Amino acid sequence: MQMPPVLPLFESALHIQEGNSFINQYITQISINEVTDAGMLYEHATELLYEQKNNENSYKAYRSELTTFFHWCFDIVKLSPAVLTRREVSRYLDYCQNPPVSLIGYFNVAQFKLDKPTGIRVPNHAWRPFVGKKVLGKEQVYSLSENALKTKVAILSSFYSYLMSEDYCERNPAQAWMNHSRFFSKKKYQIKAEEGSMLSFSELQWSYVISTVENLAKEEPELHQRSLFLIKLVYFCYLRISEVSARAGYTPVMEQFRQNSQTGIWSFYIPQSKGGKRRSVAISKSLLEGLVEYRRFLKLADYPVAGENHPLFIRHRAAGRGREVGNINANLGIRQIREEVDKIIEKAANCIENDGLIEDAHQMRKLTAHNIRHTGITHDININGRPLSHVQADAGHESIDTTSQYLHTSQIERHHSAQNKPLDHLQGIE
Repeated sequence: MQMPPVLPLFESALHIQEGNSFINQYITQISINEVTDAGMLYEHATELLYEQKNNENSYKAYRSELTTFFHWCFDIVKLSPAVLTRREVSRYLDYCQNPPVSLIGYFNVAQFKLDKPTGIRVPNHAWRPFVGKKVLGKEQVYSLSENALKTKVAILSSFYSYLMSEDYCERNPAQAWMNHSRFFSKKKYQIKAEEGSMLSFSELQWSYVISTVENLAKEEPELHQRSLFLIKLVYFCYLRISEVSARAGYTPVMEQFRQNSQTGIWSFYIPQSKGGKRRSVAISKSLLEGLVEYRRFLKLADYPVAGENHPLFIRHRAAGRGREVGNINANLGIRQIREEVDKIIEKAANCIENDGLIEDAHQMRKLTAHNIRHTGITHDININGRPLSHVQADAGHESIDTTSQYLHTSQIERHHSAQNKPLDHLQGIE
């Protein structure tokens, strides 16, 4: 079957949830051979696109830009978007201003089409990532207008803001490029990170979340034993939602819980995080107890063993669409996990509101699944007193400066600590 020189990576809004076997195979191969976190980044991009599904023009613009950007990252420079700097963004824009002639088309065609003999959707061999214009039937030299350039950077900045809100990136190189460009004064093109992305639950709010999910697990264990362990795992190990979600080329399994043969301490192994890095997070006794409880519910032995490939969070019913259609023993994807946790947070907010804590409920409804990671980090530093270097390693932060951002105290704590400050610490000593 003839393929285009560059694969269109994202289906139309109507089919975005279904997945495509050709694209899944391509992303898997890129993850294995070139960019190890390509699958994770692809899932994040798909999630961002899904949020644009109700705006056709916005969806098409985002889909076109992300496809071209991923092509440059994966096929040309073979780098993860998560490690790019302002310099690489500048190189990418240069590429877009003068792309290979073979990648320029002069008429719009659908990115995917239905293959009638097989009944499956396939990449359209006539599609090209760049579109030029014809004047009087003659092909003209391709050019990128200033407005088109600004739109590209704005979409890229929005993508990086999304990655930062998911704690997958620590910087926005597209915004950094914009800040140093001739467009800097055009404030409408400056994209800010999502509001609330670095917030965490207070001790009181978190107590309501835990009591809510624990009660649900008792009342409806067949639905919420999974929810309870999911929230415990994300909180105790500071996991990103993408690190416990299935995607092309990766599915989290029980074997990732491992016991050190020398110390006897258990840890959770993350084979692939942002930038393709791996890490192990030592787990607490409370989480280990939660793991045993969860495994007993699943009718498994108390502790995982090497090579145990049982899915970490299996579906309650077979997938109805997408790459796991019909599979009951399939892990949950990013969207399913996020939606499940968000429902728990909403129930907890309702409970705290019913107890008269209206402002707390309002704050909680601004928080989502990824804020649980921030809560775990914040509580460990400010309440449990863990060393910053330990938290940095477990969180997978590149710099301890990022971890230090979680050092904070409440206004009441600051007022109490200020009351007894002396002017002279040696006053009274003879």
